[in-house]
Amino acid sequence: MRKVILLVFLTLLASCKTKQAAVTTVPEVTSTKEVSAEDIIANHYNNITNFETVYIKSNVRFSDEKQTQNVTAEIKIKKDEQILVSIRFLGITMAKALITPSSVSYYEKMNGTYFEGDFSGLTQWLGTDLDFSKIQNMLLGQAFDNLQQGKYALAKVDQGYELTDLQAGKTLKSFILDQENFRIQGQAIAQPEQDRMINVSYANQTSFNEGTLPLSVLIHALQAKEKTEISLNYTTVTFNEALSYPYSIPNGYKRILIK
Repeated sequence: MRKVILLVFLTLLASCKTKQAAVTTVPEVTSTKEVSAEDIIANHYNNITNFETVYIKSNVRFSDEKQTQNVTAEIKIKKDEQILVSIRFLGITMAKALITPSSVSYYEKMNGTYFEGDFSGLTQWLGTDLDFSKIQNMLLGQAFDNLQQGKYALAKVDQGYELTDLQAGKTLKSFILDQENFRIQGQAIAQPEQDRMINVSYANQTSFNEGTLPLSVLIHALQAKEKTEISLNYTTVTFNEALSYPYSIPNGYKRILIK
């Protein structure tokens, strides 16, 4: 159970490391006959969900080559300010994380441990380029990166359009958007030399007054030939309610130090 809780949190908190280096072969195409990469990106950001707060309750299924485990997650987001994640098993809160743009705090009950730090410490520890926006975007079905700041090759694929980052170096990044509404259908980050990859796909896109949100998130991760799959199925979503964010580390817990 401890491994499951930690992996769920790390997956919610992490994509893949994105250091710069020489790039492998990437299509040298930046537009199709119908639309350019710039047009697709502009249309994508016209569809961004507009909200102040969002409450999500999700079933979470974790599986790897050794085990399968089901837990539930309660996710509270105050846009661009804080995210509170609670992991429960059989209705009992087993772990919590409070994430802000400047800090990350986490505790888990099974071993009575906690972590307090910032994204620089977690980035070094996980080997992962992390910030608040990446976490928020992944949970809401938006691109990890700010697509308006990059340069992309464009290809037509069965699901719609695929944007491949031309500036990511040995880290390969791609984004698939549907051709009708330009919403993210999937995104992937891979480091072939390190045998590391994460692929996130989204389904069951559902319209709300505040915008559209995918209710199914499927995460496939590969690291050193170890495969992990985490699926999140959002069962409850509400926007712009007055939410509380109760969080305090229980007395007597042992702090985890990242070196």
